[in-house]
Amino acid sequence: MRTTLTAAAAATLIALTPHAAQAAGSYPDPRPITGQEIIHDPTVIRLKSGGYAAYSTGGVIGARLSTDGSHWSDAGNAFAEPPAWWYEYNDTGDPWAPDISYRDGTYWLYYAVSSWGTNHSAIGVATSRTGLPGTWTDHGKVFTSERADPWNAIDPAVVTSQGRLWMTFGSYWTGIRMVELDPETGKALPNATVHHLATRPDAPYAVEGPYIVKHGRYYYLFASYDACCSGADSTYKIKVGRSTSVTGPYTDSKGKPLLEGGGDLLLAGHGRYVGTGGESVFRDRGQDWLAYHYYDADDNGTPKLGLNRLSWKTGWPEPT
Repeated sequence: MRTTLTAAAAATLIALTPHAAQAAGSYPDPRPITGQEIIHDPTVIRLKSGGYAAYSTGGVIGARLSTDGSHWSDAGNAFAEPPAWWYEYNDTGDPWAPDISYRDGTYWLYYAVSSWGTNHSAIGVATSRTGLPGTWTDHGKVFTSERADPWNAIDPAVVTSQGRLWMTFGSYWTGIRMVELDPETGKALPNATVHHLATRPDAPYAVEGPYIVKHGRYYYLFASYDACCSGADSTYKIKVGRSTSVTGPYTDSKGKPLLEGGGDLLLAGHGRYVGTGGESVFRDRGQDWLAYHYYDADDNGTPKLGLNRLSWKTGWPEPT
């Protein structure tokens, strides 16, 4: 299924009027959307062919499509069936937390396969010329972790810095890490250094789902803190720090290192919008947008797509 976008429709996502911030926490509500709202760990991109694609945890990397960024349709899955190697990491071939990006005329889809509560995990990569579901070619493992490792190879996200390609990842197991990738293969360089970007001083080091954005002279590291996946009982929240180097050190606005538990609170649950996290950032016509899931307390804790525009008025991201 190919999507097209009129000039008027393309402006819709940008022109939506922000909701008033909630008085209790001064956090904005997500922008109103229609259609298929259910999603978990969303990654969103504006396609070169027009319209938007979102991929997520669930299914064989669940897919959503939209012509205007407001109304979303279920578009099946990235893959018709799991690649055989996924079953090395769980019995159902269940992928988690994808990340979509575009470079050199190709869409790249990173994702993780693992089992709950273990760091016997792997990150894989697939490519497509269109970015649409059903067009992806899998290329196998990018980076792995085993039970003896002090990190967990899930929740990938890629960023380019000064012509070099990097992947940040991590979930619990001492937090957020980073490795350099080969831009030709999209896979980790041989014997790549594993950089440490963020953690918490308290076990079980509940920080995961990293995403890095370059804005001005800084790299901004977004991450999800506390617990997901418990519906309306989830405690997920999004924090952020920044650095002048992609490999860190990252600090919050008060100068506290993220490796020492620092991080500015960007978005937390409020009202019906519980457990905001699993975030990513995408750029659309010069504007940055925060994509995430929340658990709808008014709908039995169902995970749904949240979208907020990001402003940078203070040198720090602010959702509106």
